[in-house]
Amino acid sequence: MRIANVLFVHKDAKLVERQIFALEHQDFDFYLHVDKKSNFLEFQGLSELPNTQFVSRRAVMHWGGFGFIRAIIQSLEDVLNSGKQYDFVNLLTGQDYPIKKVSYIYDFFSANIGKSFLTYETPPSLWWNQSMQRFRQYHMTDYSFKGRTRIEQFLTAVLPPRKFPLPYKLYGGPCASYWTISMDAAVYLYEFLKTTMSRKQRMFFKHTWGSDEFLISTVLLNSPFKDSIVNNNQRYIDWTMGGAHPKIITMADVHKLERSGRLFARKFDSKIDAQVLDYVDTHLLGRDTAGSHTRYAAQLSQSQGGAVSRGQGAIITL
Repeated sequence: MRIANVLFVHKDAKLVERQIFALEHQDFDFYLHVDKKSNFLEFQGLSELPNTQFVSRRAVMHWGGFGFIRAIIQSLEDVLNSGKQYDFVNLLTGQDYPIKKVSYIYDFFSANIGKSFLTYETPPSLWWNQSMQRFRQYHMTDYSFKGRTRIEQFLTAVLPPRKFPLPYKLYGGPCASYWTISMDAAVYLYEFLKTTMSRKQRMFFKHTWGSDEFLISTVLLNSPFKDSIVNNNQRYIDWTMGGAHPKIITMADVHKLERSGRLFARKFDSKIDAQVLDYVDTHLLGRDTAGSHTRYAAQLSQSQGGAVSRGQGAIITL
């Protein structure tokens, strides 16, 4: 059993390094997609970590923009072209962290080969009632020209509500962006996003907001893999604070992590609370935190001032 872990990262290379070491396993590989807006030099040293490589082409990832979908397509393409045989693709961010031992995670997925893990809900629901405007209205999140917001408002005011372009039942939710899917489902998803979707449909989703929270789940749950999808992405995510972002996990949350039964948690921020990561390492993962996650700190530091030798990639457009 082998897993391709895809990490979307944009800041805090040392936390990314720490996450990779916490998940270090001979059958776990890591594909790092560095946001095109971020300074690649800060992450360059991560290529020295075990089983780690950079996604070859980088997308600009604006919050809520279509760049998230572009990054998924390119990351899956690199996984598929790796020549390695994987059983799962596991999508994480640089602010996720395991809350179960890597041996437990390995055994869990070994016992569930062929299944996919994705959290979703269907309309009507509170989230969907608030989220229909994501595709019914016009959004220009990936554009940066002056007056963009006024144009969005004008188009929404004068044009009829847009209709979802796929003849599918809708699935999605606030936790649907991150998932672990079987390799067969990953191949299906890649081919659908890359070739099955028409240019017109792709342009439609380019002008939606936060399509990553409903497009992937809608595609997969209307696919032949629907019956193999478990409605649980195995992530602990706390939305109780309200707003557009999940709560940053701190020491106040450690008992919730322990009781969650999930494999991963998000969202961590070492500048807000680094102690909680030490607690997770020591009490949940049984790891010695004394220097175990900074073996490549020197390379990371040097890379910030050195020349880029590999993995920078190019902006991708679809």
